[in-house]
Amino acid sequence: MGVKLATAVVETPIGALRLAVSEAGVARIGLPRSSGPGFAGWLRSSFADAERVPWLPLLDKLSQELIEYFGGRRREFEVPLDLHGTEFQLSVWREIAAIPYGEMRTYGGIADAAGRPRAVRAVGTATGNNPVPILVPCHRVIAAQGRLGGFSGGLDVKRRLLALERASTGVLL
Repeated sequence: MGVKLATAVVETPIGALRLAVSEAGVARIGLPRSSGPGFAGWLRSSFADAERVPWLPLLDKLSQELIEYFGGRRREFEVPLDLHGTEFQLSVWREIAAIPYGEMRTYGGIADAAGRPRAVRAVGTATGNNPVPILVPCHRVIAAQGRLGGFSGGLDVKRRLLALERASTGVLL
């Protein structure tokens, strides 16, 4: 039997998030108005052979954790992830996942931490290809000199996520 995959939509203060989970973990979070490949297209190409099921228990846990995050009651996610990418992408996503709530790192800092200090642009590309924004908090990655840089969900959503964390921690970002 192949991989099982379930999808759902959860309403949040930044709009509707499209969720995809496998039995192994969270595979994709589609942000409202996100750039890049569409959610459905990404699922077709990444999970072409998956058995689509209407529900998996992880959907409930993920939805609850997202509600808690947006309510300022959760700073770390506990749901498992089902990430697929190159070795470099996975190393970048691990470094981003390690950024504490309410803090930020630069693309250059992530490149250094991933052991590839000259790969700043590649870090930007890997960050833009992050399949699970918010859980792997790429909104916490900024450009040099404090500029926001890009974000697959748009800079307005990035600003809103940073403001949410700033309000919850009392830290000036």
